[in-house]
Amino acid sequence: MKLLRVGAVGAERPAVLDPEGRIRDLSGRVPDLAGHGVSLEALAAIRGMDLAALPVIETPERIGSCLAWVPNFFCIGLNYARHAAETGAEPPREPIIFSKATSALSGPFDPVIIPAGSEKTDWEVELGVVIGREAHGVSEAEALDHVAGYCVINDVSERAFQIERGGQWIKGKSAPSFGPTGPWLVTADEVPDPQALALSLDLNGTRVQDSATDDMIFSVREIISYMSRFFKLVPGDIIATGTPSGVGMGMKPQRFLRPGDVMEVRVEGLGESRQVAEAAA
Repeated sequence: MKLLRVGAVGAERPAVLDPEGRIRDLSGRVPDLAGHGVSLEALAAIRGMDLAALPVIETPERIGSCLAWVPNFFCIGLNYARHAAETGAEPPREPIIFSKATSALSGPFDPVIIPAGSEKTDWEVELGVVIGREAHGVSEAEALDHVAGYCVINDVSERAFQIERGGQWIKGKSAPSFGPTGPWLVTADEVPDPQALALSLDLNGTRVQDSATDDMIFSVREIISYMSRFFKLVPGDIIATGTPSGVGMGMKPQRFLRPGDVMEVRVEGLGESRQVAEAAA
């Protein structure tokens, strides 16, 4: 299934794509798509509905984030071999885990707002993993059994805030609009192998990131199992699993976002998002 949320900011309603690609309204039939609303049990209930009986949303004015909110917004750093190389970093021996503020979550076609004082706002196409069942101390063999689905994420990052200001990376990862997510939450049954997905990002029509998830240093299985050793993952948690090479920080000379820049972000089978960079008011 492909689940989404449509409507104005703050007034989105849950929906599902039917086999013909029409958007069917789920509001009033399910809670919003977040937390236990995307648990494996909740997804099974949606899968059992007669989609043809649901109202069609003909012309949605906006597609919002595929998740209304997230308990935790986790990220994995330096998880693509060629990206680690372009930054001059040694490949990590264990997954590098950090967080984005949950308030960074935004819609897939909403603008990215360059924060006041920013000179190094950067782009990062990533495969997003949404947890559908509590995971604590799970093995790699059972890790994917805890996944609700997958989505496209642009892990927008302000590199000076992230790297040059001391402390943890979260400062450079968490400005409002720095977490465009969606357009869809694609359930795990439609993604048989998360390590076999092409992903790319175009900047102003030029392909700058072009890779596949088989370049990950740590697979989705490994990431979930590893994280679950240290804390419990819960339904609705999202994990941005790292970005491939081609970010602005790795270019020579470096290239960062300017107002008016357009990012087109895609992961194979999970849809495409588009954001225009804007200066903070």
